Amino acid sequence: MNEILWTPSDARAEGSSMHAFLQAASTRAGSDLRDHAGLHRWSVESPGSFWELVWEFSDVRGTRGERACVSGREFHETRFLPDARLNFAENLLRRRGPEAALVFVGESGERREWSFDELHEGVTRVAAWLRTRGVGVGDRVAACLPNLPETIVAMLATTSLGGIWSSCSPDFGSAGVVDRFSQIEPKLLLCTDGYLYNGRRFDTLGRVPEILASLPSVEACVVIPHPGLEEDPAGAGDRLAKNVGAVPVVSWRDLIAQEAVSPLVFERLPMDHPLYILYSSGTTGKPKCIVHGAGGTLLQHLKEHRLHVDLRPDDRFFYFTTCGWMMWNWLVSGLATDATLVLYDGSPFHPDAKRLWALAEAERIDVFGVSAKFIDATAKAGLSPGKAFDLSRMRTILSTGSPLGGDSFDFVYREVAQDIHLASISGGTDIVSCFVLGNPMLPVRRGEIQCAGLGMKVEVFDDEGRPIVGRPGELVCTKPFPSMPIGFWNDPEGARYRAAYFERFPGVWCHGDWCIETGSGGFIIQGRSDAVLNPGGVRIGTAEIYAQVENLDEIAEAIAIGQSWEDDVRVVLFVKLAPGVVLDEDLEARIRSRIRQNASPRHVPARIVEVEDIPRTRSGKITELAVRDVVHGRPVKNVEALANPEALEYFKDRAELRK
Repeated sequence: MNEILWTPSDARAEGSSMHAFLQAASTRAGSDLRDHAGLHRWSVESPGSFWELVWEFSDVRGTRGERACVSGREFHETRFLPDARLNFAENLLRRRGPEAALVFVGESGERREWSFDELHEGVTRVAAWLRTRGVGVGDRVAACLPNLPETIVAMLATTSLGGIWSSCSPDFGSAGVVDRFSQIEPKLLLCTDGYLYNGRRFDTLGRVPEILASLPSVEACVVIPHPGLEEDPAGAGDRLAKNVGAVPVVSWRDLIAQEAVSPLVFERLPMDHPLYILYSSGTTGKPKCIVHGAGGTLLQHLKEHRLHVDLRPDDRFFYFTTCGWMMWNWLVSGLATDATLVLYDGSPFHPDAKRLWALAEAERIDVFGVSAKFIDATAKAGLSPGKAFDLSRMRTILSTGSPLGGDSFDFVYREVAQDIHLASISGGTDIVSCFVLGNPMLPVRRGEIQCAGLGMKVEVFDDEGRPIVGRPGELVCTKPFPSMPIGFWNDPEGARYRAAYFERFPGVWCHGDWCIETGSGGFIIQGRSDAVLNPGGVRIGTAEIYAQVENLDEIAEAIAIGQSWEDDVRVVLFVKLAPGVVLDEDLEARIRSRIRQNASPRHVPARIVEVEDIPRTRSGKITELAVRDVVHGRPVKNVEALANPEALEYFKDRAELRK
């Protein structure tokens, strides 16, 4: 059993919303549920009662209806609160007042605040304009935007009317934007004039005519200025014609300056009314359009924020994300808890690795969310954030995007703070939420995610579909939950949906993560199961290798694949070296020795190869599948899904891989 690094004080545990919910659940269940294990067991054995209580505890705005849960013939046909009617935006705009709802900080230092009153006023004006453009229930609004306050305003205005929101980030190329949005036929397109990243300015207006030409459904295009580019004497949108073909171009400044012709009215709709269309990474083909319902998304996010994160009104809540990653959707739901959202747009390492820690100090952030790679990079930079910055307000650190290794847990408790809740979380775009995550009432164990989410019957299966503990296997969910997708866009019979999640183990959601459930009830994610290595028929998670290799100061980053070799599979490790380091025999020997001693002999790579860069998706995840395809001479099916596709060239035709 892994070492306990942090235990909440009695006062903190008993003062948490999770503890209050436990008491309420005990009353509802008619018995003392005692602890998290009892609460979780009740939540999956009595799902209707559990999700009704989440609604009541979170004071959801809407009408709940009589029925709590209706089982479907198939797993994904089960419906929760099927008679309920609500509006997602109404629940995020519940608070009014002069306090800050949104704080935006850009890479170049620009800062803006929107109060709760200003947010409501902005949504009112934009919703009124959208209504004049004919946007209503079921219409799609697509956005290629940075993480700006205006992006949140536009999403809330769209969803207040019953429209469906879909977004990506402006660093997507034209083909990547079109690959996604052409499938959903949006009525409106929102874009920006440019963005800043790592000290560079990027103009994005020039590609708008090309994108619009490929989206014939678009009836108007709105251009939102990036605040870091406002010194440009030509205002946003002025460098575009007033029309692109037959499509009128509207300046956000002109739109927001108009007085609302009608008050903000929230269209209350069924639980499963579409809210968001999100996209799979697309590294194995054209991105899947995953449709999420308003009610399931709201309930799941309220449960995770209020209970598992212990997010509170007036907390300042930050997550580093772009609008092309589901963590943006997850972050924005923090408004439903009356928290203040802190938004950042730009590189997290500009001008240096201190950037986000300085932001945390300046904005007094309570809940600080980043990627596992960011924590690793902070450690490699030799920083001691707890000494360099006043992080006394910080109560919780959240980490996702890839597995957080034991050494990173050690770093946080050694160099950031000893009394802090470090919660590694894992889920995905497929459920726009988490399967496993933190808990403010439980101890944090080194290298482990604390628990399964309430209402989520998470297990680990072996190849025969049997539950296992202490050994790696497939992460599955054996009972339905509200944030299952309501379907894929343009998949009327649901064939692609069923194939994506239910073919591996019929009647059970198989998520595609390679995972260990520990004896303490925690979880250790070891990578994607489709990227698992299989030398000699033994399945190995890549995260086990990365945890060892990336702890070496000489290694900036690594990626491992299985290469077909002599009727078997051998492990090949590619390494990006720290500046000035040479991959010599001594370093190779130390890499192999560390892996052999701390993982197993089967994890030891047959080949170690230096590369200048490692390809990653636009949400920052390294992509083993793309590298594996290149090494085997297969085409990468959707290069547009990668943030740095040029990195694939480093893996082509390497002499080291032919011997």
